Amino acid sequence: MGWLIFPATALATFGLTGWLASRPHLVERYYSNGLYSLIAQSLSPVTNLFSFSVGDIIYIALIFTVLTLVMLVIFRRIKPAKFVILLINLVSITYFLFYWLWGFNYFRQPFNERLEINKSVADAGQFMDMFESIIEQANSLQESSVDNYPVLQIDSVIEQGYQRHSDFLKLTYPMGSRKPKHILFSSFFAKAGISGYYGPFSNEVHFNRHVHPLELPVIIAHEKAHQFGITSEAEASFYAWFVCSHIDIDFLRYSASLYNLRYFLNHGRNLEGFDDRVKTISQPVRDDLIGIRDHWMALRNEKIDRAAAKANDAYLRTNKIEAGIEDYKGVVALVMDFSADTLAQKRVVY
Repeated sequence: MGWLIFPATALATFGLTGWLASRPHLVERYYSNGLYSLIAQSLSPVTNLFSFSVGDIIYIALIFTVLTLVMLVIFRRIKPAKFVILLINLVSITYFLFYWLWGFNYFRQPFNERLEINKSVADAGQFMDMFESIIEQANSLQESSVDNYPVLQIDSVIEQGYQRHSDFLKLTYPMGSRKPKHILFSSFFAKAGISGYYGPFSNEVHFNRHVHPLELPVIIAHEKAHQFGITSEAEASFYAWFVCSHIDIDFLRYSASLYNLRYFLNHGRNLEGFDDRVKTISQPVRDDLIGIRDHWMALRNEKIDRAAAKANDAYLRTNKIEAGIEDYKGVVALVMDFSADTLAQKRVVY
C-alpha cells in the first residue's frame, strides 16, 4: 500500500486548496510572502545556472515518461494495473509540486485589497478619457521610440523598475532572480499565439523567440510578475504595464502604451464616441498595431491556437479564475481603478 503515499498527499493538497481559497489573508501572509518567497529565492538561482529552459526539459521528461509507460503496457512489459498505479503516482506528484512550488498563489488577496487601490465604478466617460490619454501617449512616444534594445538591457531596466516600485506593488523584492529564457519550442508556441509563459516547476521566466520587438518589454515584465507570485493574467498585465510605463525609456513606455491600447480598443468598441477617438490614433501607431497583429497571424495555426485557448481556459477556471481566458481583458478595469485613485497615484515613487 506504499504506492498510496503520493495520491494521499495530492488529495490532502486538493483539500488544502479548497480551505485556503476562502482564506486569502493566510495565503498572503504565510505562503505568498512566506514559503513561496523562500522557494523562489532558493530555486530560481539554481535553474538560472542553465542557459536553456529547465522547465521545458521537465515537461519533455513528463511527456516521454507517459509515452514510455503506454508503450510498456501495450507490449505487455508491465501489467495494466501497474501502469495505472504509476500513472496515478506521476499525476499526484505533479499536482502536489505545482501547488506547493507556486500554485497556492492563486488564492491570495484580491488585487485592489492587496495594492490598496479603490475599486472604481464603471463609467463610460472616464473610460473614454483614459482611452484618449493612452492614444495621446502612444502618439507622442512613437516618434522617439527605437526598438533596438537588446534583451539583456530590457531585462535589466525592468528589474530596476520592479525594485523601485516593489513597495507600491507589494512585492517581497528580490524574491529570487529572473533570467528570461527562450521557449525551446518557440515555433510551436507561436502557432498557438503564446508569447511567453512562467514555469512553476523551475521558477523560470520564458519568452517566445518569435515575439514582436515592440511587445518584448511587456511580455518579459508580465512573466516576471508571475514569478513574483502574481497568478491572475489581468494583474500580471497591470504589473507589466505599470512597470514599463514608469521607466524613463521611451521604447519601454511605448511598448506599454501599445499593450494597453490594444485592450482598450477591444473593450470600448461599442461605446459612444469610440470611433471618433480611434481616428486620433496616428498612422505610425496604427502601422505598429497592424504590424503586431499581422506578425502573429502569419505564425498562427488555427487548430493549435483554438486547442491551446481551450486548454488555458480550463486551466484558469480550475484555479478559481472564473473568467477563464477572458481574465486577460480584466487589465482594463485595473488600469481604470488606478487612474481614478489619486491617493494611490501619490504613493508611486518617481
